[in-house]
Amino acid sequence: MEQHLNSILEHNRSFVENKEYESYLTGRFPEKKLVIITCMDTRLVELLPKAMNFKNGDVKIIKNAGAIISQPFGSVMRSVMVALYELHAEEVIVVGHYECGMASLNAEDMIQHMRDRGISDEVLSTLENSGIRLSKWLRGFDNITDGVKNTVDLIKKHPLLPPNVPVHGMVIDPNTGALDLVVEGYENK
Repeated sequence: MEQHLNSILEHNRSFVENKEYESYLTGRFPEKKLVIITCMDTRLVELLPKAMNFKNGDVKIIKNAGAIISQPFGSVMRSVMVALYELHAEEVIVVGHYECGMASLNAEDMIQHMRDRGISDEVLSTLENSGIRLSKWLRGFDNITDGVKNTVDLIKKHPLLPPNVPVHGMVIDPNTGALDLVVEGYENK
């Protein structure tokens, strides 16, 4: 296995010594008053901000597998609430992407990969017996558009969402950056 930590730390020392950080200095509040929920896909690291015309300091970006919020009171939704209530965000945009690995995620295959990498059947069994349904927890979605719509709907229906906060949904092409609007949140604020 290749070790990346030392090269990261070496680069960082140079980055700081040469004051390369200065071009990224900004405040902690999003200038464009947006919070974005998107996928952790590697193709979106630089593409998504460029395609949406965001620079450092413009938005709060929350990333996870598939841009899915599966738990209304989980950590992703908590981050959305922090952005809205404490960090001055005023709108939410969920941005999924085509060719998403969560669309083809097979929970049973992933559970087998866990076994292959050393997770014992005893641990898997203990989790199942304590009420954690791994096959449900690890399930992706069948269609990215529906996945985005479901996450937008979960946010819109959240009991702690401030009134009149627009929640939008989009799907980005991970090759070109083209955006397709799935839900326009100004309609039913």
